[in-house]
Amino acid sequence: MISENTLNHKRIRLRIPKDYHQEPVISRLVSDYGLVVNITAAMLGANAIGDGWFDLDLQGTTTQIDGGLTYLNTLGLEIWHDISTGTW
Repeated sequence: MISENTLNHKRIRLRIPKDYHQEPVISRLVSDYGLVVNITAAMLGANAIGDGWFDLDLQGTTTQIDGGLTYLNTLGLEIWHDISTGTW
C-alpha cells in the first residue's frame, strides 16, 4: 500500500502558449503545490513569438502532483503524461 506521504515522480511535457510566456506557471507549481520541478528539456524562442515546450519531472506526494496537474489543466495547457526525455 502506498502512503499518501510517499514521494512520487511524474514526467510530463507541457506546451506553453505565447500568451503564458510572462506567467509564472512553473514557479506556481513549486510555491502553491509544493512540488519539486526539474526541467529536463525546454524549447522557448528568445523573442517569445511562438509556443514553448518544457519536459518536466515533477516530484511530490500524489496529492501535490494531482493538484499541480489540475492547476495546469485549469489554464488549458496541453500536457503529455509519462514522457521519456529525448531530443526534439
